[in-house]
Amino acid sequence: MPQKTVLLVEDEDNIALALAHLIGRAGYGLRRVASGTDAMTALAEQRPDLVVLDVMLPGKSGYEVCQLIRRDEGLKGVKVLMITAGGGEMERRKGMAVGADAFMTKPFSTADLTQKVCALLEDGA
Repeated sequence: MPQKTVLLVEDEDNIALALAHLIGRAGYGLRRVASGTDAMTALAEQRPDLVVLDVMLPGKSGYEVCQLIRRDEGLKGVKVLMITAGGGEMERRKGMAVGADAFMTKPFSTADLTQKVCALLEDGA
């Protein structure tokens, strides 16, 4: 069984490093980009099993990236976990409306994040 892969789209280095460590420790392959524009390039190059997507990004917003993923036939079945610092109910609803599979608000516990990533990836197995 090939290793499941995660595309992490996060422009803040400290957060990205922490998330990369957690995802790697959970046994998943990881690629990280820092903008919405780079996310689209990375998705075209290699289809991940899960995209962990920040809402506030340079280039394209996480909402735009999520919509583009959902419109692309080649990316059917890719799970999307959106994360945001401005996590009001409206942001969560908007994220779910554009097709996110799950939504988390920063700060979140490492245990919650790891559990959510694992659940999304195992669900798609």
